[in-house]
Amino acid sequence: MNKKWAIKRITINLASTESEKLKRYCAITSRPATDVIRELIRSLEVTHLQESKHPLHA
Repeated sequence: MNKKWAIKRITINLASTESEKLKRYCAITSRPATDVIRELIRSLEVTHLQESKHPLHA
């Protein structure tokens, strides 16, 4: 499957406990961290947010 992505690279700072939890989850599920994080972002519910209060719409 060939997917073309519009790439936006981000850097996140994690506490050591968060980093270890992500590392363990990835090892258990045999998935890369990028896939896990991407899936978590896609699962976010944003339909209930008011656009006027959203900091990116300033």
